[in-house]
This record gives sequence, structure tokens and C-alpha cells, in this order.
Amino acid sequence: MDDNPQPVTVIVRRTVKPGHEAAYEAWLDRLTAAVAAEFPGYMGAEFHRPANTGDAYRSIFRFDSLAHLEAFEASELRARMLAEAAPLFAADAVWARMTGLEFWFDPSPGTHMPQPSPHRMALVLICVVFVLVMAITLLLGPFMQGWPLALRALSAVTLQVLLMTYVIMPRLSQALARFIFPTVKYT
Repeated sequence: MDDNPQPVTVIVRRTVKPGHEAAYEAWLDRLTAAVAAEFPGYMGAEFHRPANTGDAYRSIFRFDSLAHLEAFEASELRARMLAEAAPLFAADAVWARMTGLEFWFDPSPGTHMPQPSPHRMALVLICVVFVLVMAITLLLGPFMQGWPLALRALSAVTLQVLLMTYVIMPRLSQALARFIFPTVKYT
């Protein structure tokens, strides 16, 4: 067993047959509820609907260690759930297993290298976090004067994480995909 387990993130991109989206989303809810109840180390999931009909759903699953993820991947529950949902799928899923911050970034079309540059990811995240901290401090600082330090910090961190997760990084990851993921030309 790993003495220093690190969290692992799995991103699954799956195309659903048109007209089966509601059934697929209900299946995802059942799957994640079962995983949360039965598997230690499960840290949660996020689901992103496709922007256009026929595009792939993106599901992000997190486990506290590779061993716990592999236990889920080898489980009878997973096999049974995938068999149940097979009629909903338009194509095979594309899986990516990640252990760093790369789950924030979507590769550009034609990208061959599945792992982005950690140095470039760090640079982008430093810039985004810096700008957000400065903006939140300047804009909300005057309104939070007199609040206890812990409450000010919690409010700022909560706002920052929500903005990064739902507003900034989904848009920025597309705009900076070529910077984060080197592209490979095929002949």
C-alpha cells in the first residue's frame, strides 16, 4: 500500500444518444450515490453537460488515492452500472486519469499529449489566483471591515473557488488550451 497516497482525478467524456440525456443524468446520480455509499476514498464528482446537443458530457470523479480508484474500477458495481447504461451511450467513453491540477484544463482538438505542462499550469493558476485575490480584496475589502479575520478569509476563498470552478477556468481552459497542451501535427 502506498505510504503517501495522493488524490487522483478521472475525467470521463461520454457521448449520449440523442433523447437519452435525462436517463443518462439519472444514471449518473444513481452511480455516484452508490459509489459514495460503498467505496472508501471517494471524494466526489462533478458533471458538465455538453454545450451542444450531441457533444460529450464531461464527468470528473475524485478519489483520495490510486488504490481506492482502482478498487472502484475493478468492482462489480461499476461493471453492473456500465452494463445497465450501455444502451444510452452513443460511443465509447474517453478516460483520462490525472493526479495534479491538470483537470482544470481541456486539451485543444488534435492534442496528442494527455498531460499538460505543470509549469504552464502553475503559471496560469498563479496569475488567476493573484488577479482574483486582488480583485476580491479591493472590491469587497471595504464591505468586510470589522469582520473577524477567519470570516473574511472564508468569504474570500469561497468566492474565489466558486468563480474559478464555474466562471473563469471553464472559459480560460478553452482559451489557453494551446498554451497548456502542446499540439502534435499528424501526417
